[in-house]
Amino acid sequence: MELGLYSFAENTPDPLNNNRLQSPSERLRDLIEEIELADQLGLDFYGLGEHHRPDYVASAPVTILAAAAARTKSIRLSTAVTVLSSEDPVRVYQQFSTLDLISNGRAEIMAGRGSFIESFPLFGYDLEDYDDLFEEKLEMLLAIRKGGKIAWPGSKHTKPIPGIAIYPQPVQQPLPLWIAVGGTPNSVARAAYYCLPLMIAIIGGRPRQFLPLVDLYRQTGAKVGHDASRLKLGVSGHGFIAEDSQAARDLAFPAHSAAMSKIGAERGWPPTTRAQFDANTTPEGAYYMGSPQEVIDKILMQHEWFGHDRFGLQLSVGTLPHDKVLKAIELYGTVVKPTIDKALGTTSRSA
Repeated sequence: MELGLYSFAENTPDPLNNNRLQSPSERLRDLIEEIELADQLGLDFYGLGEHHRPDYVASAPVTILAAAAARTKSIRLSTAVTVLSSEDPVRVYQQFSTLDLISNGRAEIMAGRGSFIESFPLFGYDLEDYDDLFEEKLEMLLAIRKGGKIAWPGSKHTKPIPGIAIYPQPVQQPLPLWIAVGGTPNSVARAAYYCLPLMIAIIGGRPRQFLPLVDLYRQTGAKVGHDASRLKLGVSGHGFIAEDSQAARDLAFPAHSAAMSKIGAERGWPPTTRAQFDANTTPEGAYYMGSPQEVIDKILMQHEWFGHDRFGLQLSVGTLPHDKVLKAIELYGTVVKPTIDKALGTTSRSA
């Protein structure tokens, strides 16, 4: 199983450092250092989410990943996610092809509908078209991804392409493309229909409840005749690692609570409490918070349930001191990953 990291490049007041707020340039320097460390420790991939809000600095994640590509050697570089509904599929392909060339074949697209909606009014799209935009643009991107001269007829939300080749061409043919979902069955079935790898984000509740979606993905793929080996599955979630359980939770909670409570207030949810947070850190909860062994045990337990091919840990939710994040990455790379590799018999980084 591949193990990697995700970030939304959060830039919020640090509750463990007198609520200090970094400048965007400081935050990006720290982020690149985090990706470099993940590469040095042999982690398999790093994903960066697209957001258009003041509390995140990754509105152009491919630009940041290109900077990281020049300073890393082996780690795969992905978005988490590209909000395809409000993007131009031609530009998405060109940007990721360029990233693929800079990184010598390490780029991945992870496309999703997006759980935040700021990009829709920003780029002139109507939320009424939320589902149609994604479906049409995904079809267009898949056509472009095949290579050669693209004859795209156009649709309600896309312009026609009259038999034109799109450049530059990537190292990888085709460019890897994952679909990320939060829990919508139609999105899961769509990924299976197109035989695309699926990443399920589990950020609350009980992960075992996602088993029906995993079954739907595999059953739908089988019904339309896809080889089961091509239906790759990933799981991602919030987490933090420290030398012992209590330290990890005490470090992570203030920032996590502030970030999730802010988002919750925008969506009409109550503030995050410590009791809710701690409930999610239990063995069957959604958060990978604790000592390295606790995180190892949870990943392996869920692998028994899901049989997934990839696991992504989101570090962090809200802003934590940079040195603590680096330490968490170190523990993930030097303790968690080797133990998981040994347990599952996967001892080398994915090429």
